[in-house]
Amino acid sequence: MIPTVAFCTPTMRNCAFFRGLKLFQRPWTRQPGLTTSTRGLHVDGPPIIPTLTTSYVHGTSSTSLLHMTVAESLQRSVERWPDREAMAFLQDGVRKTFAQFQQDVDQAAAGLLALGMKKGDRLGMWGPNTYEWVLFQFATAKAGIILVAVNPAYQVQEVEFALQKVGCKAVVCPTQFKTLNYCDMLRKICPEIETSSPGDIKSSRLPELRSVIVLDSRQPGMLHFEDVMQAGGSQHMQQLQDLQKKISFDDPINIQFTSGTTGAPKGATLSHHNIINNSYFIGRRLGYHWRPHTRVCVPVPLYHCFGSVGGGISMAVHGISTVFPSRGYDGKANLAAIESERCTFIYGTPTMYVDMLNQPDLTKYDLSSVEGGIMAGSPCPQELVKKPINSKDLYKGCLLGYGTTENSPVTFLASPLDNVERKTETVGYITDHLEAKIVDPTTGMVVPVGTSGEIMIRGYCVMLEYWNDRAKTDECITKDRWYKTGDIGSMDTYGYCRIDGRIKDMIIRGGENIYPAEIEQFLHRHPKVKEAQVVGVKDERMGEEICACIKLVDGADCTAEEIKAYCKGQISHFKIPRYVLFVTSYPLTITGKVISSVLAPLPSS
Repeated sequence: MIPTVAFCTPTMRNCAFFRGLKLFQRPWTRQPGLTTSTRGLHVDGPPIIPTLTTSYVHGTSSTSLLHMTVAESLQRSVERWPDREAMAFLQDGVRKTFAQFQQDVDQAAAGLLALGMKKGDRLGMWGPNTYEWVLFQFATAKAGIILVAVNPAYQVQEVEFALQKVGCKAVVCPTQFKTLNYCDMLRKICPEIETSSPGDIKSSRLPELRSVIVLDSRQPGMLHFEDVMQAGGSQHMQQLQDLQKKISFDDPINIQFTSGTTGAPKGATLSHHNIINNSYFIGRRLGYHWRPHTRVCVPVPLYHCFGSVGGGISMAVHGISTVFPSRGYDGKANLAAIESERCTFIYGTPTMYVDMLNQPDLTKYDLSSVEGGIMAGSPCPQELVKKPINSKDLYKGCLLGYGTTENSPVTFLASPLDNVERKTETVGYITDHLEAKIVDPTTGMVVPVGTSGEIMIRGYCVMLEYWNDRAKTDECITKDRWYKTGDIGSMDTYGYCRIDGRIKDMIIRGGENIYPAEIEQFLHRHPKVKEAQVVGVKDERMGEEICACIKLVDGADCTAEEIKAYCKGQISHFKIPRYVLFVTSYPLTITGKVISSVLAPLPSS
């Protein structure tokens, strides 16, 4: 197929030289035997022709998939930019160039092999954003060990379930983070640690666990981080090099636990191929391949796909510099980091951006270096997105992204060249080499464009499996490898996607299907509303009723009647909230997602 140009000037189109190269052959021109429904959507640039008639799209690209491992991607950047700063962890005062980082990765990987870990073993990484998190992310990848990202907020029962589910042979953690004492929790699960030799734990509740590696203190029965860094000798270095010939880019490399809001957490298992290519095409959509030197502020947690793939893996694949302002989220630290480090991009959830925009001393920071960023990780109401876009002091190019942990994670992403409407009302268009379709959740049939249904994804990004859970894997991945996201959305004729909400969050009121996101987007237009979350509450007569939980703009005073009056005549009567609660905060996961299931108490009728 002849490559096509995504965008060009009229002068270029009229140039005989370019016409002779046939670069402007239109991909939407019908060819003999090719029907409209089989056309691909060329995603080298933003779609400019409305070609879709049904809600199916394939991201046709002139850029090939990468076929390399995580270690190979880092090696390539080390060879190209050895002295460039790869990362800065500001709270801990750690800075590493690509060459320095590679040296540490090799030493840590050799140390893990010296401890007796083998290709395919699992290592749990439990803690906040620190240098050691990224170090072990790459050290395990190089040694063929599968990194298990453990939520830093997990309590005893949760961490025991996670480590047991995947059979971790080692755990890496700090002594404690905030109010959580990780070492004490591990001793509660495995009291045998106290009397064990370091590296030779034998636990009845975690039978596969052998080593606990503590980053910042020495504990009985546990190894210290420095023990690992010094354990590898020349024979282990040679073993590490020999191992590179046995590691395939299709091998599992990362297990990410889902939130578990609908049951026990599931271990989404991702390969080198999954995360290398996802970070590659995310970066290309953002322009990392042509921008002179990108410095990304990464306040999102590393244990989440957004941080580990968009941050750590993108650093290796694109040679960008990553800046981690603090161990845990801190709005002021983010702004200070953007100013002092001259960050050009920001990653964040909607809640993080709202927090930064509402810092009382926002105007004192010099944020002129910022060129853009991604807002993702949880639903992004239009009015919330417009605030940072309209706030030139924060940044000029906020883009929405959509994805799931099981999809490595990003599948739809806007372009910096999109207009404001598309940047705020959609999550962009499909990324390279992926397929997406919107289907009727009942029949499974593809729906017409503009019609809502369940979003399904197929392509290189789909996880290998839920670890050791064939039944759950088969529930969400069909026999023909379509991943069922459980999200409701729609596609327009250009292939841009709108997200309406989760199937499980849908409110059924008197037989009417209501998506909370639609009401939330409307409520965000109210001048007194800072944030809004809509949930369903049980009702004897209607089955469910609508409850709006609203955070007001600082200093504002508002009543439930005022909110309801604002809705009348503007949205359908059956979508007007019956209950309105004013709150000062929302229950959040560590990734900044609102926990809607515990958001609103059951209001009395």
